[in-house]
Amino acid sequence: MSIRQASPHSEHASGPSQRSLRASDPEIAEAIAQELGRQQTHIELIASENIVSRAVLEAAGSVLTNKYAEGYPGRRYYGGCEFVDVAERIAIERATRLFGCGFANVQPHSGSQANQG
Repeated sequence: MSIRQASPHSEHASGPSQRSLRASDPEIAEAIAQELGRQQTHIELIASENIVSRAVLEAAGSVLTNKYAEGYPGRRYYGGCEFVDVAERIAIERATRLFGCGFANVQPHSGSQANQG
């Protein structure tokens, strides 16, 4: 029988890891709020900068960022990547369908290369 413990990120957990950013570090929270305001009032013409949707911000701020997943789906160097593999396979399938190709690599390389050219 498997006993599931409360995740350190669950709503039932308490302690320093469950405090909001504003409660944990108000100075950083304010800097982020100021950057949000700047992005909402200015247009950036830098290729490597982008405005993402709320859904993308949620995904980027999800527990998937806690996981180191080197390698490719089904062939990772470390265990515990089964749900990262699910997400990456979904992204690959969507990219191949969108671009009408047989293969896609959806892993990021570098944003700085977008500025070259």
